[in-house]
Amino acid sequence: MLIVCPSCASEYVIDTDRVGAEGRSVRCAACRETWFISPDDVAAALEAEMTAAMMEAVQAGPEDAKARAEAQASLDAWEAAMAEETGASDSGPASATAEALPSEPRARPRPKAPVKSVGRPRFSPTAAIGLSVVAGLGLAVLGRTTVVRAMPQTAGLYARIGLPVNLRGLDLRDVVAFQTQGDGAQLVVEGDVVGVAADGAAVPPIEIEVRDGRDQPLYRWSVVPPRRSLENRETARFRASLSAPPAEARAIHVRFSQAPSVQRADAVAKTDGTRGHP
Repeated sequence: MLIVCPSCASEYVIDTDRVGAEGRSVRCAACRETWFISPDDVAAALEAEMTAAMMEAVQAGPEDAKARAEAQASLDAWEAAMAEETGASDSGPASATAEALPSEPRARPRPKAPVKSVGRPRFSPTAAIGLSVVAGLGLAVLGRTTVVRAMPQTAGLYARIGLPVNLRGLDLRDVVAFQTQGDGAQLVVEGDVVGVAADGAAVPPIEIEVRDGRDQPLYRWSVVPPRRSLENRETARFRASLSAPPAEARAIHVRFSQAPSVQRADAVAKTDGTRGHP
């Protein structure tokens, strides 16, 4: 990591491992100023090193191998010199202050970046695999509708990560249920059907299920949709009623019907508005 003396602005390059995650104090070889390298400075340096390593892995080519080897050799030599200087003090007992203050880091010129030839960028196998995984994840998110159509079992996975997939292009919103009072009491369920598909969508029958306190189904019926189709952002209100609803009813579930065979029964239910439970 690169550190700069706050007093004389001398620059030093040291290994982040020598500083440690908790930070430590260092002394400038030029002006003898002492300052503390904080854990935040270490974390920022590690992040910068990781970013640089990733970019180098992606952009590196055979022509950079020699430059990297020379830079590594220079770094190894500097670390060896540091180890020799600190060896004597580390071998004997040291106070807390001595342990916190390492030997003075030596300034060294940073190697000049080699001039790279212009040409097609080359990718290492590891970088290519990483880029392929990232690209695959992006396509899986952006094209999740296509993925779910091909593999319906993936719909639950998308829903668990907060990316539900709506294949119908329709939403049920503002659904309410209430029971009328007096003779001939009825259970009334109503709500909005909203089109969310860019190219519009056909509206299937709407299925309503009455459940008890243990979430067990008591009765189910269907009604014809309020519109045959809806364009994007169009809304149509539906309303259904059930005479003599079960006394154990505690919850109402509303969804679009899957079976086309209920069309005729739905028409009857909507016409007279009264279908008692068995």
